[in-house]
Amino acid sequence: MGVAERKAKEKEELRNLILQGARKLFVQKGIEQTTIRSIAEAIDYSIGTVYVYFKDKNAILHALHTQGFADLGGQFTVLFNVADPMERLKAMGRVYIRFALDNPDMYDLMFSIKAPMEYLNAVNEEWSEGKTAFNVLRTTVQQCMEAGHFKGHQLEPLTFMIWSLVHGMCSLEIGQRTKGVNLQDADGIVEQAFGEFLKILDTL
Repeated sequence: MGVAERKAKEKEELRNLILQGARKLFVQKGIEQTTIRSIAEAIDYSIGTVYVYFKDKNAILHALHTQGFADLGGQFTVLFNVADPMERLKAMGRVYIRFALDNPDMYDLMFSIKAPMEYLNAVNEEWSEGKTAFNVLRTTVQQCMEAGHFKGHQLEPLTFMIWSLVHGMCSLEIGQRTKGVNLQDADGIVEQAFGEFLKILDTL
């Protein structure tokens, strides 16, 4: 390995170390309590070193949110082998819900917290992670239509509605709203509600 390659590898390793430290603090203390200083202290480097790799806290949060999309996308990749698009769509919903409930802080960062979008607006870049994820869902819905499902429906509004419905269930559960409305089985409501949604899909 040459000098340039070794330096590039060391830079990438330090960047990943910063993100690992930030993610750990983010999960433990929350976004508001995670600062550039606390990240630097957690990885035993100077604040200046962190700023060499990331302009500000929003840049770090954006990089973390990108990792979250990579993790979710990796789980979706396994489902590409499911030939029946309707079965794949149902499986995607289950994977999405499981990811959200297993990683509530990351899910909030990916879909609710403004920091990643503020970073993109500041650097004038598009939300490529969101576009990629939405395209995966839209392609599956389109294949469902081509297989004879969802007759009379429009592709993009339907895809957005499906995403919104599942996202809403996840967000309400993560925000602990489901335990405050006198549900008979608050702990199981997301799974049960998704089951009801699947019954609706079977009629379309």
